[in-house]
Amino acid sequence: MSDGTLVIIPTFNEAENIVGIVSAVLSQGPDIHVLVVDDNSPDGTGAMAEDLARDDERVYVLRRKGKHGLGRAYLAGFKWGLEREYSLICEMDADFSHPPDRLPALIEKATEFPVVLGSRYVGGRVNVVNWPMSRLLISLFGSWYARTITGLPIRDVTGGFNLWRREVLEAIDLDRIESNGYAFQIELKYRAWRRGFSLVEIPIVFTERQSGESKMSKAIMREAVWRVWKLRLLSLFGKLQ
Repeated sequence: MSDGTLVIIPTFNEAENIVGIVSAVLSQGPDIHVLVVDDNSPDGTGAMAEDLARDDERVYVLRRKGKHGLGRAYLAGFKWGLEREYSLICEMDADFSHPPDRLPALIEKATEFPVVLGSRYVGGRVNVVNWPMSRLLISLFGSWYARTITGLPIRDVTGGFNLWRREVLEAIDLDRIESNGYAFQIELKYRAWRRGFSLVEIPIVFTERQSGESKMSKAIMREAVWRVWKLRLLSLFGKLQ
């Protein structure tokens, strides 16, 4: 497959969401394809995704033998998409927290910018629905913390609804990315920015998942806290490759 947009959806126990989210994504345009990267979900998500792939030639499934984390899932998806020469590759959650109807806006903006971010905090507004105040404050502080240390010129540093032109991902040495949780989103943006690619944010409304369980954990938050310092130091000493 050449050209077109590949939307990568990592899954682990998303049986309640997978059919709906894939259908919603595909409805946004005929040149949009979906790659489900499933980490051996015990609830049957992978098998459901394969059923969808048999019925629609725009759906693909990459099944992995164990639960290896968000970052590893996206890296596997990026490599899969680059091998098949997709022009645009998008990251997206399976739980409808990222609005599928904003995909056309991200794709259109990619004609001007190599990296387009669906942002919860752009324009001085907080566009988050159904989050408890504690979770919102953690997210806002996390973005401020990462932005302050790295210097990234964006508001939503930790967001996961991101569209990349293929040349950006080709320019980054994906094998050097070590982050695996939400720090992965920070590291990928930082590496792209340090390589000279411009990033632009467009507003989205982020809605907390209605079914399934959040993958957030204390270990993921701890990784993000120290990882940004390592990225900054690598950059200062000219070792960020």
